[in-house]
This record gives sequence, structure tokens and C-alpha cells, in this order.
Amino acid sequence: MLVDLSIKSFLDKVAGKDPVPGGGSIAALNGAIASSLAAMVAGLTIGKKGYEEQTELMNEISSFMLKYQSEFVADIDRDSEAYDKVFDCFKMPKATPEEKSIRSTAIQEATKHAAMVPMQVARNAYHLMDYIAQVARRGNNNAVTDACVAMMSARSAALGALMNVRINLGSLKDKKVVDKLQNEADDLEQKVCSKEKELLDEINKTLRV
Repeated sequence: MLVDLSIKSFLDKVAGKDPVPGGGSIAALNGAIASSLAAMVAGLTIGKKGYEEQTELMNEISSFMLKYQSEFVADIDRDSEAYDKVFDCFKMPKATPEEKSIRSTAIQEATKHAAMVPMQVARNAYHLMDYIAQVARRGNNNAVTDACVAMMSARSAALGALMNVRINLGSLKDKKVVDKLQNEADDLEQKVCSKEKELLDEINKTLRV
């Protein structure tokens, strides 16, 4: 399991010559980082003087972030496993018309799954962003830049995942599925970039001296 490696071992594996873990797993890692940072900021707010009114919200957000952290961590391996499944399908026998048909169907199904895994990563990353914005605006001011880094990490998670969706869509023959996922990807990309810019512009303005 990739998630059981030390940080150094994981990075060494990414830097190696194998195609996995690749961009999809890194996108999921960015989602886990975003979740963790937002949970930290919420935790630094709970029980602090002057933030008593935010306690209930920050507890809810912390719980939510830790739940999604687990999802993103699992997606690090899910993405690599999805790639391996596609690769395995290409090695299936193709000596007869029947074998070719079975192989082609298997490749299409595996490729569709390989697109759906990062799509869910992107959806989840986008879902985090409203909560991260609340942590930045209503959480401990001393940790506001940590919340902003969480927002940037969520954006990277979403955009990286969407790139992996798109590269898989190019191999799918089901036009209905391709069009649906492509439209969703385009919509998510616009929304993710807009949410990140809105928060960073706001916080950067308050940080200027």
C-alpha cells in the first residue's frame, strides 16, 4: 500500500521510473493535505479566547475534514490501482475475434473506472473549498495563511484530478459518458479556480502592510 510508506519512500517511488504513483495519486495527496490543514486551523480555533461563538462550527468542520482526509488517503492507492487495471487489460490475449472483443470491453470498463476515480477526487476537493473558506474567515486569525494553503492544495487536487479524467476520456468510446464527464470537468474547473481566487484575493488584501 502506498499510504503505508514513509514520506521519503513515497516521494522516491514517485520519482522512480514506474508510471505509478503518478499525477492522480498526487492529486489525491493534495486533497488529503488540504483536509488536514483545514482540520488543524479548526482545531487551533476551538477553545481559544475570542472564538467561543465559532466552537460548534469548527467542531463540525474538523470532523468533516478528517472524514474526507481518509477518503483522499484511500484515493492515493485507488488511482494507482485503477491505472494498473487498465494496463493489465491491454495485456489480455487477442489472438481470436472473441478474445479481441473481450479485451476491448475490459479496456473500456477499466478506462471508465480510471476516469471516475479522479473525478470523485475533484468533486470532493471542490466540496472542501466552502468549508476551508469558512475556516479562513472565521477561524483563528493566526492560522489564516494555513487555511489559504489548504485552499491552494484543494485547488491543486481538483485540477490535477481533472487532468487525469480528461486523459482517460480520450480513450472512451461511449460518447454519452464522455460528454457528461467532460462537461462536469469543465464546470468544476471554473468553479474551483473562482473559489480559490476569491479567498486568496480577500486574505492577501488583509495581509498587506
